[in-house]
Amino acid sequence: MVHIAFVMDPIATLNVNKDSTLAMIRAAQRRGWRLSVLGVGDLALQHGQVVGWTRDLALEADALDDLDSISTSRYYRLGPEARTALADVDMVMMRKDPPFDMEYVYATYLLERARDEGAVVVNDPSSLRDCNEKFYATRFADVTPPLIVATRRDLLLDFHAEHGDVVFKKLDGMGGKSIFRVRRDDPNLHVIIETLTADGGSPVMAQKFIPEIEAGDKRILLIDGEPIPYALARIPKAGESRGNLAAGGEGVGQPLSERDASIAAHVGPELRRRGLRFVGIDVIGDYLTEINVTCPTCIRELDRQFGLDIAADLLDRLASGSGNGP
Repeated sequence: MVHIAFVMDPIATLNVNKDSTLAMIRAAQRRGWRLSVLGVGDLALQHGQVVGWTRDLALEADALDDLDSISTSRYYRLGPEARTALADVDMVMMRKDPPFDMEYVYATYLLERARDEGAVVVNDPSSLRDCNEKFYATRFADVTPPLIVATRRDLLLDFHAEHGDVVFKKLDGMGGKSIFRVRRDDPNLHVIIETLTADGGSPVMAQKFIPEIEAGDKRILLIDGEPIPYALARIPKAGESRGNLAAGGEGVGQPLSERDASIAAHVGPELRRRGLRFVGIDVIGDYLTEINVTCPTCIRELDRQFGLDIAADLLDRLASGSGNGP
């Protein structure tokens, strides 16, 4: 029996209507795999070996049959805590939600050691640490919009003066938080830069505004560098320039455009090389804007709209081969 362990937030805190990790858990249980869960605080290096204090997990029959039918009432069972050597687990899924803070970084150190001991860790922990979800996209400059990453106010002001309509965002932001669209002659320009850079203490990204955001910020999921053939266009609500579902955007599924497929094909080989086996890239108009590697979402929305089972496809791919990093 395959044993899969999910490093994740407490299951009681998950959004039962949207969470992608739940789809992966269900797909694993349907295969008859043994399921365990643990948090980043349950990881440890003990006696020269990476271990975790895990609890076996099972979804109740109704949830196993249809995740969309469950309510916030108890839909799972957790077993007693047990000390588990991660090298003895067949697969470790790192599905801890951001923020990407020092606790997360320390967890990647431990998971990297577990990988070196023989554990298959998805996504590769060193790449999780190295591939900042906003900055990593700049590696593919031929498909990204005009942008700058800087701490200096004069450089950010010059970029704004050049492009006139600019989006400023923190490099460690998530869910649409701390994203500001600043048009020409906006009286808040200076205070936004001061706030985001912490008065010149931290770099931020400035990106030319892409008006095609009105048609949606498209999330494209890739498994081993190959895209699911549909994207979820997250369309901003009225008066907003952020499409994030967490910021009130509406998720509308659509087939990949020719440009979407081209961008996915362009970045896919590098994702595979880095052991980033499940990734969500964000595309607005003709441009790649982010590469989400920590805990990509939107499985459930695409499954509902197109009759897919993306989590099952992911586990099939993972079970068929254990490529795990650079």
